[in-house]
Amino acid sequence: MKGTDMSSSTEMNNEVQAQPSKHKWLKRALPVALLLLVAAGATAYFPKSAKGGPPSVTAVDPGPRPLPAGAGGFLPSLSANEKQIEPSITTEFNRVHDVIVTSPTDGGLGPRFNSNSCASCHAYPAVGGSSPPSNPLFSVYQLNGATNTMPFFITATGPILEGRFINQPGTSIPDGTVHQNFTVVGRSDAHGCSISQPDFTTASSTGNLVLRQVPPTFGDGLIEVVRNIDIVNNMNSNLTIKASLGITGHPNYSGNDGSITRFGWKAQVRSTLIMAANQMNVEMGVTNETFPNEIDQTPGCVFNPVPETVTNFTPGILTEMFPDDRARVEYFTQWMAPPTPGTSSSSTKNGKTQFTNAGCVYCHTTSYKTPPTSRPALGNATINLYSDLLVHHMGPGLADGLGQGNAGPDEFRTAPLWGIGQRLFFMHDGRTNNIVTAIEDHYSLGNATYPASEANQTVTNFNNLSSKNQQDLVNFLRSL
Repeated sequence: MKGTDMSSSTEMNNEVQAQPSKHKWLKRALPVALLLLVAAGATAYFPKSAKGGPPSVTAVDPGPRPLPAGAGGFLPSLSANEKQIEPSITTEFNRVHDVIVTSPTDGGLGPRFNSNSCASCHAYPAVGGSSPPSNPLFSVYQLNGATNTMPFFITATGPILEGRFINQPGTSIPDGTVHQNFTVVGRSDAHGCSISQPDFTTASSTGNLVLRQVPPTFGDGLIEVVRNIDIVNNMNSNLTIKASLGITGHPNYSGNDGSITRFGWKAQVRSTLIMAANQMNVEMGVTNETFPNEIDQTPGCVFNPVPETVTNFTPGILTEMFPDDRARVEYFTQWMAPPTPGTSSSSTKNGKTQFTNAGCVYCHTTSYKTPPTSRPALGNATINLYSDLLVHHMGPGLADGLGQGNAGPDEFRTAPLWGIGQRLFFMHDGRTNNIVTAIEDHYSLGNATYPASEANQTVTNFNNLSSKNQQDLVNFLRSL
Protein backbone atom coordinates (compact mmCIF):
# COMPACT_ATOMS: atom_id res chain seq x y z
CA MET A 1 0.00 0.00 0.00
CA LYS A 2 1.97 2.84 -1.41
CA GLY A 3 0.36 5.71 0.39
CA THR A 4 0.56 4.56 3.97
CA ASP A 5 3.80 6.22 4.72
CA MET A 6 2.33 9.58 5.65
CA SER A 7 4.65 12.44 5.02
CA SER A 8 5.96 15.00 3.94
CA SER A 9 8.50 16.73 6.02
CA THR A 10 11.38 14.38 5.29
CA GLU A 11 11.51 15.78 1.79
CA MET A 12 14.46 18.03 1.14
CA ASN A 13 13.70 21.24 -0.65
CA ASN A 14 17.05 21.30 -2.37
CA GLU A 15 16.45 17.89 -3.95
CA VAL A 16 13.10 18.79 -5.49
CA GLN A 17 12.82 18.88 -9.26
CA ALA A 18 9.23 19.84 -9.91
CA GLN A 19 7.56 18.89 -13.15
CA PRO A 20 4.22 20.43 -14.09
CA SER A 21 1.51 17.92 -15.03
CA LYS A 22 -1.04 18.34 -17.83
CA HIS A 23 -3.92 17.29 -15.62
CA LYS A 24 -4.65 18.57 -12.12
CA TRP A 25 -6.33 15.89 -10.11
CA LEU A 26 -8.83 16.38 -7.36
CA LYS A 27 -7.94 13.58 -5.02
CA ARG A 28 -10.51 12.61 -2.45
CA ALA A 29 -11.29 9.38 -0.65
CA LEU A 30 -14.67 8.08 -1.78
CA PRO A 31 -16.57 5.16 -0.34
CA VAL A 32 -15.39 1.87 -1.80
CA ALA A 33 -18.90 1.13 -3.05
CA LEU A 34 -18.81 4.32 -5.17
CA LEU A 35 -16.56 5.57 -7.92
CA LEU A 36 -12.91 5.42 -6.94
CA LEU A 37 -11.55 8.47 -8.66
CA VAL A 38 -12.92 11.67 -10.11
CA ALA A 39 -10.46 13.39 -12.42
CA ALA A 40 -10.68 16.69 -14.22
CA GLY A 41 -11.30 15.90 -17.85
CA ALA A 42 -11.44 12.15 -17.33
CA THR A 43 -14.14 9.61 -16.71
CA ALA A 44 -14.48 7.90 -13.37
CA TYR A 45 -14.22 4.13 -13.26
CA PHE A 46 -14.10 1.00 -11.19
CA PRO A 47 -11.14 -1.36 -11.47
CA LYS A 48 -12.40 -4.31 -13.45
CA SER A 49 -12.58 -7.80 -12.05
CA ALA A 50 -11.43 -10.79 -14.07
CA LYS A 51 -15.05 -11.39 -15.04
CA GLY A 52 -15.61 -7.77 -16.09
CA GLY A 53 -17.74 -5.15 -14.40
CA PRO A 54 -17.33 -3.56 -10.97
CA PRO A 55 -15.40 -5.56 -8.37
CA SER A 56 -17.12 -7.20 -5.47
CA VAL A 57 -15.40 -5.62 -2.47
CA THR A 58 -17.00 -6.73 0.76
CA ALA A 59 -14.08 -6.35 3.15
CA VAL A 60 -14.53 -3.88 5.99
CA ASP A 61 -11.75 -2.05 7.77
CA PRO A 62 -12.01 -3.03 11.45
CA GLY A 63 -10.26 0.23 12.29
CA PRO A 64 -6.95 0.83 14.04
CA ARG A 65 -6.01 -1.44 16.89
CA PRO A 66 -6.68 0.33 20.18
CA LEU A 67 -4.00 1.67 22.47
CA PRO A 68 -1.66 0.94 24.19
CA ALA A 69 0.70 1.60 21.35
CA GLY A 70 2.73 -1.20 19.87
CA ALA A 71 5.45 1.34 19.14
CA GLY A 72 7.30 4.29 20.59
CA GLY A 73 10.16 2.61 22.44
CA PHE A 74 13.85 2.55 21.69
CA LEU A 75 15.78 -0.43 20.38
CA PRO A 76 16.23 -2.76 23.37
CA SER A 77 19.78 -3.67 22.34
CA LEU A 78 21.22 -0.17 22.71
CA SER A 79 24.38 -0.06 24.80
CA ALA A 80 24.38 1.24 28.35
CA ASN A 81 26.13 4.42 27.22
CA GLU A 82 23.60 4.97 24.45
CA LYS A 83 20.73 4.48 26.85
CA GLN A 84 22.12 7.27 29.06
CA ILE A 85 21.07 9.89 26.51
CA GLU A 86 17.56 8.54 25.92
CA PRO A 87 16.05 11.20 28.25
CA SER A 88 17.94 13.98 26.47
CA ILE A 89 16.95 12.96 22.95
CA THR A 90 13.35 12.38 24.05
CA THR A 91 13.25 15.86 25.58
CA GLU A 92 14.55 17.33 22.34
CA PHE A 93 11.98 15.54 20.17
CA ASN A 94 9.23 16.82 22.47
CA ARG A 95 10.66 20.36 22.82
CA VAL A 96 8.29 23.23 22.03
CA HIS A 97 10.29 25.91 20.22
CA ASP A 98 9.84 29.64 20.76
CA VAL A 99 11.17 32.34 18.46
CA ILE A 100 14.01 33.73 20.59
CA VAL A 101 17.03 31.53 21.25
CA THR A 102 18.26 31.67 24.86
CA SER A 103 20.60 28.65 24.92
CA PRO A 104 22.38 26.26 22.50
CA THR A 105 19.52 23.78 23.00
CA ASP A 106 16.74 26.28 22.49
CA GLY A 107 15.89 26.12 18.79
CA GLY A 108 14.36 29.23 17.27
CA LEU A 109 10.90 29.03 15.68
CA GLY A 110 10.07 30.49 12.25
CA PRO A 111 9.80 32.92 10.55
CA ARG A 112 7.69 30.29 8.75
CA PHE A 113 6.74 26.96 10.25
CA ASN A 114 4.29 24.08 10.17
CA SER A 115 4.40 23.32 13.88
CA ASN A 116 6.56 24.11 16.90
CA SER A 117 7.62 20.62 17.98
CA CYS A 118 8.62 17.35 16.35
CA ALA A 119 6.29 15.45 18.68
CA SER A 120 3.27 17.61 17.89
CA CYS A 121 3.09 16.06 14.40
CA HIS A 122 4.79 12.73 15.03
CA ALA A 123 2.33 11.90 17.76
CA TYR A 124 0.30 8.71 17.23
CA PRO A 125 0.07 6.00 18.40
CA ALA A 126 3.11 7.19 20.34
CA VAL A 127 5.72 9.92 20.04
CA GLY A 128 7.62 9.26 16.82
CA GLY A 129 4.46 8.24 14.96
CA SER A 130 2.16 10.23 12.71
CA SER A 131 -1.06 12.27 12.91
CA PRO A 132 -3.17 11.84 16.07
CA PRO A 133 -7.01 11.76 16.21
CA SER A 134 -7.26 15.45 17.14
CA ASN A 135 -5.21 17.79 15.00
CA PRO A 136 -2.59 19.50 17.22
CA LEU A 137 -2.14 22.43 14.83
CA PHE A 138 -5.24 24.06 16.30
CA SER A 139 -3.31 24.60 19.54
CA VAL A 140 -0.30 25.99 17.68
CA TYR A 141 -1.39 28.34 14.91
CA GLN A 142 -2.39 31.31 17.09
CA LEU A 143 -0.13 30.60 20.05
CA ASN A 144 1.43 33.64 21.76
CA GLY A 145 -0.73 36.07 19.80
CA ALA A 146 0.07 34.82 16.28
CA THR A 147 -2.41 36.13 13.72
CA ASN A 148 -2.46 33.07 11.47
CA THR A 149 -5.60 31.75 9.85
CA MET A 150 -5.94 28.00 9.48
CA PRO A 151 -5.39 26.72 5.92
CA PHE A 152 -8.58 25.24 4.46
CA PHE A 153 -7.09 21.74 4.20
CA ILE A 154 -6.41 21.45 7.94
CA THR A 155 -9.39 20.08 9.88
CA ALA A 156 -9.86 19.38 13.57
CA THR A 157 -10.02 15.60 13.14
CA GLY A 158 -8.06 15.26 9.91
CA PRO A 159 -4.39 14.51 9.26
CA ILE A 160 -1.56 16.99 9.65
CA LEU A 161 -0.83 18.23 6.14
CA GLU A 162 1.64 20.54 4.49
CA GLY A 163 1.40 22.23 1.12
CA ARG A 164 3.76 22.30 -1.84
CA PHE A 165 3.32 24.29 -5.02
CA ILE A 166 3.99 22.56 -8.33
CA ASN A 167 5.04 25.87 -9.90
CA GLN A 168 5.95 29.21 -8.42
CA PRO A 169 2.66 31.11 -8.02
CA GLY A 170 1.52 32.80 -11.23
CA THR A 171 4.34 31.33 -13.32
CA SER A 172 5.33 28.17 -15.14
CA ILE A 173 8.61 28.01 -13.22
CA PRO A 174 8.87 24.71 -11.31
CA ASP A 175 8.68 25.01 -7.54
CA GLY A 176 8.01 21.82 -5.55
CA THR A 177 9.16 23.18 -2.17
CA VAL A 178 7.22 23.15 1.08
CA HIS A 179 5.24 26.33 1.72
CA GLN A 180 4.81 26.49 5.46
CA ASN A 181 1.30 26.78 6.89
CA PHE A 182 2.07 29.53 9.41
CA THR A 183 4.22 32.56 10.21
CA VAL A 184 5.38 34.11 13.50
CA VAL A 185 3.60 37.40 12.73
CA GLY A 186 1.76 38.76 15.77
CA ARG A 187 3.54 36.57 18.30
CA SER A 188 4.71 38.31 21.45
CA ASP A 189 8.25 37.11 20.77
CA ALA A 190 8.29 38.25 17.10
CA HIS A 191 7.58 41.99 17.18
CA GLY A 192 8.19 43.75 13.87
CA CYS A 193 7.82 40.78 11.55
CA SER A 194 5.45 41.36 8.63
CA ILE A 195 5.05 38.52 6.13
CA SER A 196 1.98 36.73 4.77
CA GLN A 197 0.86 33.14 4.84
CA PRO A 198 0.91 31.36 1.48
CA ASP A 199 -2.19 31.72 -0.69
CA PHE A 200 -3.21 28.08 -0.57
CA THR A 201 -6.74 28.80 -1.80
CA THR A 202 -5.57 30.26 -5.11
CA ALA A 203 -2.97 27.52 -5.50
CA SER A 204 -5.67 24.91 -5.03
CA SER A 205 -8.11 26.57 -7.43
CA THR A 206 -5.45 26.66 -10.16
CA GLY A 207 -4.35 23.05 -9.63
CA ASN A 208 -1.03 24.14 -8.17
CA LEU A 209 -1.34 22.72 -4.64
CA VAL A 210 0.01 19.34 -3.54
CA LEU A 211 -0.60 18.04 -0.03
CA ARG A 212 1.57 15.64 1.94
CA GLN A 213 1.07 14.17 5.39
CA VAL A 214 3.36 13.10 8.22
CA PRO A 215 5.21 9.76 8.07
CA PRO A 216 6.04 7.78 11.22
CA THR A 217 9.69 7.40 12.19
CA PHE A 218 9.54 4.00 13.90
CA GLY A 219 12.40 1.75 12.78
CA ASP A 220 14.02 4.39 10.58
CA GLY A 221 17.54 3.70 11.85
CA LEU A 222 17.21 0.09 10.73
CA ILE A 223 15.91 1.12 7.30
CA GLU A 224 18.86 3.51 7.03
CA VAL A 225 21.49 0.76 7.23
CA VAL A 226 19.90 -1.70 4.78
CA ARG A 227 22.55 -2.27 2.12
CA ASN A 228 22.10 -0.86 -1.38
CA ILE A 229 22.99 -4.24 -2.89
CA ASP A 230 20.25 -5.97 -0.91
CA ILE A 231 17.66 -3.52 -2.23
CA VAL A 232 18.88 -4.10 -5.79
CA ASN A 233 18.98 -7.90 -5.39
CA ASN A 234 15.43 -7.85 -4.08
CA MET A 235 14.37 -5.69 -7.02
CA ASN A 236 15.84 -8.29 -9.37
CA SER A 237 14.11 -11.23 -7.70
CA ASN A 238 10.84 -12.86 -8.86
CA LEU A 239 11.02 -10.94 -12.13
CA THR A 240 8.68 -13.29 -14.00
CA ILE A 241 5.94 -12.93 -11.41
CA LYS A 242 6.47 -9.17 -11.17
CA ALA A 243 6.25 -8.85 -14.95
CA SER A 244 2.95 -10.74 -14.98
CA LEU A 245 1.62 -8.31 -12.37
CA GLY A 246 2.91 -5.22 -14.19
CA ILE A 247 5.34 -4.39 -11.37
CA THR A 248 8.65 -2.72 -12.21
CA GLY A 249 9.91 -0.11 -9.75
CA HIS A 250 13.39 1.29 -9.34
CA PRO A 251 15.59 2.89 -6.68
CA ASN A 252 15.84 6.61 -6.16
CA TYR A 253 19.57 7.32 -6.18
CA SER A 254 21.45 10.09 -4.43
CA GLY A 255 23.07 12.52 -6.82
CA ASN A 256 26.00 12.83 -4.41
CA ASP A 257 27.38 9.34 -3.77
CA GLY A 258 25.07 7.16 -5.86
CA SER A 259 23.61 5.37 -2.85
CA ILE A 260 19.92 4.47 -2.69
CA THR A 261 17.84 7.08 -0.94
CA ARG A 262 14.94 5.70 1.08
CA PHE A 263 13.10 8.23 3.27
CA GLY A 264 10.27 10.52 2.24
CA TRP A 265 7.22 9.97 0.05
CA LYS A 266 9.43 9.61 -3.01
CA ALA A 267 12.38 8.01 -1.20
CA GLN A 268 14.50 11.08 -1.86
CA VAL A 269 16.34 11.41 1.48
CA ARG A 270 19.22 9.11 2.37
CA SER A 271 19.90 9.44 6.09
CA THR A 272 18.23 10.11 9.41
CA LEU A 273 20.68 12.98 10.03
CA ILE A 274 19.71 14.80 6.84
CA MET A 275 16.07 14.00 7.51
CA ALA A 276 16.25 15.40 11.06
CA ALA A 277 18.12 18.54 10.01
CA ASN A 278 15.75 19.15 7.13
CA GLN A 279 12.65 18.71 9.29
CA MET A 280 13.95 21.14 11.87
CA ASN A 281 14.51 23.82 9.25
CA VAL A 282 11.52 23.20 6.98
CA GLU A 283 8.88 22.26 9.53
CA MET A 284 9.84 24.51 12.44
CA GLY A 285 12.20 27.10 10.96
CA VAL A 286 15.04 26.02 13.26
CA THR A 287 18.33 26.65 11.47
CA ASN A 288 21.13 24.20 12.20
CA GLU A 289 24.61 23.21 11.11
CA THR A 290 23.29 21.24 8.11
CA PHE A 291 20.73 23.86 7.02
CA PRO A 292 22.12 27.12 8.48
CA ASN A 293 19.97 29.70 6.66
CA GLU A 294 16.44 30.84 7.41
CA ILE A 295 13.91 29.85 4.77
CA ASP A 296 12.50 33.38 4.83
CA GLN A 297 15.10 36.11 5.39
CA THR A 298 12.74 39.09 5.31
CA PRO A 299 14.24 41.95 7.36
CA GLY A 300 12.48 42.24 10.71
CA CYS A 301 11.63 38.53 10.79
CA VAL A 302 15.04 37.06 11.55
CA PHE A 303 15.57 37.31 15.30
CA ASN A 304 18.59 35.10 16.02
CA PRO A 305 22.12 34.53 14.70
CA VAL A 306 22.35 31.50 12.47
CA PRO A 307 22.52 28.63 12.85
CA GLU A 308 20.20 28.73 15.82
CA THR A 309 21.19 25.33 17.15
CA VAL A 310 24.88 24.42 17.23
CA THR A 311 27.11 21.79 18.78
CA ASN A 312 27.50 22.64 22.45
CA PHE A 313 31.16 23.08 23.38
CA THR A 314 30.49 24.62 26.79
CA PRO A 315 33.16 23.31 29.24
CA GLY A 316 31.89 20.94 31.90
CA ILE A 317 28.52 20.18 30.30
CA LEU A 318 26.97 16.76 30.63
CA THR A 319 28.02 14.35 27.90
CA GLU A 320 24.48 13.93 26.61
CA MET A 321 24.21 17.70 26.00
CA PHE A 322 27.26 17.80 23.71
CA PRO A 323 25.48 17.36 20.35
CA ASP A 324 23.17 19.97 18.95
CA ASP A 325 19.38 19.71 18.66
CA ARG A 326 19.69 18.36 15.14
CA ALA A 327 21.85 15.44 16.27
CA ARG A 328 19.58 14.64 19.21
CA VAL A 329 16.57 14.48 16.88
CA GLU A 330 18.63 12.22 14.61
CA TYR A 331 19.43 9.84 17.48
CA PHE A 332 15.79 9.78 18.53
CA THR A 333 14.60 8.71 15.09
CA GLN A 334 17.58 6.46 14.46
CA TRP A 335 17.10 4.51 17.68
CA MET A 336 13.34 4.05 17.55
CA ALA A 337 12.36 0.38 17.60
CA PRO A 338 10.09 -1.01 14.89
CA PRO A 339 6.40 -1.31 15.73
CA THR A 340 5.31 -4.50 17.45
CA PRO A 341 2.58 -6.35 15.52
CA GLY A 342 -0.68 -7.38 17.12
CA THR A 343 -1.72 -10.87 18.12
CA SER A 344 -1.82 -13.39 15.31
CA SER A 345 -5.01 -15.34 14.58
CA SER A 346 -6.26 -17.85 12.04
CA SER A 347 -7.72 -14.91 10.10
CA THR A 348 -4.48 -12.92 10.01
CA LYS A 349 -2.45 -16.03 9.13
CA ASN A 350 -4.70 -16.68 6.14
CA GLY A 351 -4.60 -12.96 5.36
CA LYS A 352 -0.83 -13.09 5.10
CA THR A 353 -1.18 -15.94 2.60
CA GLN A 354 -3.69 -13.90 0.57
CA PHE A 355 -1.32 -10.90 0.76
CA THR A 356 1.14 -13.06 -1.17
CA ASN A 357 -1.47 -14.61 -3.46
CA ALA A 358 -2.80 -11.22 -4.56
CA GLY A 359 0.73 -9.99 -5.30
CA CYS A 360 1.01 -7.32 -2.60
CA VAL A 361 4.22 -8.88 -1.30
CA TYR A 362 6.11 -8.20 -4.54
CA CYS A 363 6.26 -4.48 -3.72
CA HIS A 364 5.72 -4.71 0.03
CA THR A 365 8.71 -7.01 0.57
CA THR A 366 8.31 -8.75 3.91
CA SER A 367 11.77 -8.26 5.34
CA TYR A 368 15.40 -7.30 4.97
CA LYS A 369 18.36 -8.20 7.13
CA THR A 370 20.63 -5.40 8.21
CA PRO A 371 24.40 -5.89 7.89
CA PRO A 372 26.89 -5.81 10.78
CA THR A 373 27.23 -2.22 11.92
CA SER A 374 29.50 -0.19 14.18
CA ARG A 375 26.37 0.47 16.26
CA PRO A 376 25.48 -3.12 17.20
CA ALA A 377 21.86 -2.33 18.06
CA LEU A 378 21.19 -1.69 14.36
CA GLY A 379 23.14 -4.61 12.89
CA ASN A 380 22.34 -8.24 12.05
CA ALA A 381 18.61 -7.68 12.51
CA THR A 382 15.78 -9.07 10.43
CA ILE A 383 13.33 -6.22 9.96
CA ASN A 384 9.78 -6.92 8.80
CA LEU A 385 9.11 -3.56 7.20
CA TYR A 386 6.96 -4.74 4.24
CA SER A 387 8.59 -2.47 1.67
CA ASP A 388 11.01 -2.89 -1.22
CA LEU A 389 12.18 0.73 -0.67
CA LEU A 390 11.74 1.38 -4.40
CA VAL A 391 9.59 3.94 -6.18
CA HIS A 392 6.78 2.80 -8.49
CA HIS A 393 4.47 4.34 -11.07
CA MET A 394 1.11 4.75 -9.36
CA GLY A 395 -0.91 6.25 -12.22
CA PRO A 396 -2.70 9.59 -12.62
CA GLY A 397 -4.97 8.88 -9.65
CA LEU A 398 -2.07 9.36 -7.23
CA ALA A 399 0.28 11.49 -9.34
CA ASP A 400 1.09 14.75 -7.61
CA GLY A 401 2.96 16.57 -10.39
CA LEU A 402 6.25 16.66 -8.47
CA GLY A 403 9.45 14.87 -9.34
CA GLN A 404 12.16 14.40 -6.72
CA GLY A 405 15.54 12.98 -7.56
CA ASN A 406 14.95 9.94 -9.82
CA ALA A 407 11.31 9.68 -8.76
CA GLY A 408 8.86 11.05 -11.29
CA PRO A 409 5.65 12.98 -10.66
CA ASP A 410 3.57 9.79 -10.61
CA GLU A 411 6.04 7.69 -8.60
CA PHE A 412 6.02 6.97 -4.88
CA ARG A 413 8.06 4.89 -2.47
CA THR A 414 6.52 1.63 -1.35
CA ALA A 415 5.49 2.69 2.13
CA PRO A 416 6.59 0.36 4.94
CA LEU A 417 3.52 -1.34 6.38
CA TRP A 418 4.87 -2.08 9.83
CA GLY A 419 2.72 -0.22 12.33
CA ILE A 420 -0.16 0.23 9.86
CA GLY A 421 -2.44 -1.55 12.30
CA GLN A 422 -2.51 1.57 14.47
CA ARG A 423 -2.29 4.14 11.68
CA LEU A 424 -5.18 6.61 11.34
CA PHE A 425 -4.70 8.14 7.87
CA PHE A 426 -3.51 6.70 4.58
CA MET A 427 -1.99 7.73 1.24
CA HIS A 428 0.49 10.54 0.71
CA ASP A 429 -2.19 13.21 1.12
CA GLY A 430 -4.13 11.56 3.95
CA ARG A 431 -7.19 11.23 1.75
CA THR A 432 -8.75 8.36 3.68
CA ASN A 433 -8.84 6.74 7.10
CA ASN A 434 -10.17 3.47 5.63
CA ILE A 435 -7.61 0.84 4.77
CA VAL A 436 -9.90 -0.81 2.19
CA THR A 437 -10.32 2.50 0.37
CA ALA A 438 -6.54 2.90 0.47
CA ILE A 439 -6.12 -0.45 -1.25
CA GLU A 440 -8.61 0.50 -3.96
CA ASP A 441 -6.95 3.89 -4.46
CA HIS A 442 -3.83 2.09 -5.65
CA TYR A 443 -5.72 1.34 -8.88
CA SER A 444 -5.49 3.90 -11.66
CA LEU A 445 -5.76 3.64 -15.43
CA GLY A 446 -3.15 5.45 -17.47
CA ASN A 447 -3.73 8.59 -19.51
CA ALA A 448 -1.83 10.75 -21.99
CA THR A 449 0.46 11.99 -19.21
CA TYR A 450 1.09 9.02 -16.94
CA PRO A 451 1.17 5.24 -17.34
CA ALA A 452 -1.23 3.00 -15.46
CA SER A 453 -0.53 2.14 -11.83
CA GLU A 454 1.80 -0.79 -11.27
CA ALA A 455 -0.66 -1.98 -8.62
CA ASN A 456 -3.61 -2.45 -10.96
CA GLN A 457 -3.36 -6.23 -11.35
CA THR A 458 -2.72 -6.70 -7.64
CA VAL A 459 -5.79 -4.62 -6.74
CA THR A 460 -7.82 -6.63 -9.26
CA ASN A 461 -6.53 -9.83 -7.65
CA PHE A 462 -7.61 -8.53 -4.24
CA ASN A 463 -11.05 -7.65 -5.58
CA ASN A 464 -11.43 -11.16 -7.00
CA LEU A 465 -10.65 -12.89 -3.71
CA SER A 466 -13.53 -14.46 -1.85
CA SER A 467 -15.21 -12.27 0.75
CA LYS A 468 -13.49 -14.22 3.53
CA ASN A 469 -10.06 -13.94 1.96
CA GLN A 470 -10.50 -10.21 1.34
CA GLN A 471 -11.44 -9.68 4.97
CA ASP A 472 -8.61 -11.85 6.24
CA LEU A 473 -6.11 -9.85 4.17
CA VAL A 474 -7.45 -6.60 5.65
CA ASN A 475 -7.33 -8.12 9.14
CA PHE A 476 -3.72 -9.11 8.47
CA LEU A 477 -2.83 -5.52 7.58
CA ARG A 478 -4.45 -4.25 10.75
CA SER A 479 -2.39 -6.77 12.73
CA LEU A 480 0.90 -5.28 11.56
